[in-house]
Amino acid sequence: HVQLVESGGGSVQAGGSLRVSCVASGIRWSIYRVGWFRQAPGKKREGVAGYDNDGSLRYVESVKGRFTISRSNTSNTVYLQMDELKPEDTAMYYCAARRADLTTELFRADVYSYWGQGTQVTVS
Repeated sequence: HVQLVESGGGSVQAGGSLRVSCVASGIRWSIYRVGWFRQAPGKKREGVAGYDNDGSLRYVESVKGRFTISRSNTSNTVYLQMDELKPEDTAMYYCAARRADLTTELFRADVYSYWGQGTQVTVS
């Protein structure tokens, strides 16, 4: 059973940085991929960053060059380093896991089987 727990959110001024973490217990990296989503009040949940089936990193256009996803297999943790933060990055950030053998679009939220509880990021 996969369990995802996020941490590291907080409040920061525009232009600042934050790193959010997602500990993925019970996960097998050969079976699952973990990505990051976010949801701002009144808006749809959107995919932010993830690992595609070929292992390449994918980002939503609005965060390219500012956010970096990485993974530590030894600690079963996926990170999202967020630099040059903007007020429009304010949202609840979630990590989620989907099967690695899926060929659906990477940021399609409904195919992700496991979700964390979220961590709030506020940029002012």
